[in-house]
Amino acid sequence: MSAPPTTVVTARRGALEQLNEVWRYRELLAGLVRKELKVKYKNSTLGFVWSMLNPAMYLVIFYVVFQLVLRAGIPFYAIFLLSGLLVWNLFATAVSSASTSITLNASLVNKVYFPRAILPLASVGAALVHFFLQCVVLLGALALFRYSVALSWLPMLVPALVVLLLLSAALAVTVACVNVYARDTQHLLELALLAWFWLTPIVYQYEIIADRLGAGPLPSWLALVNPVTPIVLVFQRTLYATVSATTEGAPAGIGRMGGGEGLIRILPDASVLWYGRNLVIIGFVSAVLLVLALRLFARVEGNFAEEL
Repeated sequence: MSAPPTTVVTARRGALEQLNEVWRYRELLAGLVRKELKVKYKNSTLGFVWSMLNPAMYLVIFYVVFQLVLRAGIPFYAIFLLSGLLVWNLFATAVSSASTSITLNASLVNKVYFPRAILPLASVGAALVHFFLQCVVLLGALALFRYSVALSWLPMLVPALVVLLLLSAALAVTVACVNVYARDTQHLLELALLAWFWLTPIVYQYEIIADRLGAGPLPSWLALVNPVTPIVLVFQRTLYATVSATTEGAPAGIGRMGGGEGLIRILPDASVLWYGRNLVIIGFVSAVLLVLALRLFARVEGNFAEEL
C-alpha cells in the first residue's frame, strides 16, 4: 500500500518577520519587477507605450458609449473616467498578474531560496510602474482640456495610493498561494474582476449607486463597502474636482439634485474628513487582510515545490 502524500507545514512566521525578510531581499524584488516588465513587452515594437494606449483606448470606447450614445451628461467625461480608471488598472493588473506569479516561476521556486512572497509583491510593483506611465495619459487629457484639478486635495492622493497598494498586495498574496493549489483561481478571478469593475463607480458616478440604495430599504453608505470605491472617490474628487454640474439631456432620475432640471450629482459633496475617514477604514481593513494573507502564505508555502 502506497504511503500518503507528505504535507509540509512550515513554522509560524509573523507578518512583520516576513516583511523584514522581503526588505532584506529588496534588490531581488526590484530585479523581479524589472524582469516582469521586460517579459511583458519582450519583442514588442512599442514597448511601454502599450501601457499608455490601454487607458487611451478605454477612454475612446467609453466616451463614445456613455457620452455620445447614452448621453450620461457628465462634463469633461474623459477626466472623470481616467481619474478612476487609473486606480482600477493598478488594482486589477496587480491582482491578476499575481495570481500566476508563483506557478509561472516554478523553476525559480524549486531551485533557490528566497522569500516566496516577493513574487506576488513584484506583480504589485510592476503594476505601480504601469500606473505612473498611465498617469501620462491623464496629464495629457488635463493639458488638452485645460482642466484644473483641486490643488488643495492633492495631498490626499498619497494616502489613497498607499491604501490602494495595501489592498492590492493583500489580495495579490492571497490569490498567488491559492492558485498554486487550485489552478481554476486565475480563471475565476477574471470573472470576479469583471463584475467588480462594473460595481465600482468608474464609468458612472457614485451618486447613482448611493441614490438607488437610499431610495430602498438599504442605507446609501452601503456603496462604500466596495473597498476600491473610497479610493476611486478620492482620486475623482482631487483630479476631476466637480461635485455637481448642470447639463442638458441628462437622463431623468439619474443622480439628479432637487431644484434644477439637468442638475446632476457626480461626487459626494462632503468634506475632506469624510473622504479621509473612508480611506482610514479601508486602509485598516487592507492592513489586516495583508497580515492574514502573509500568515496564510507562510503556512502553505512549504508545499509549493510538491504542487508545482
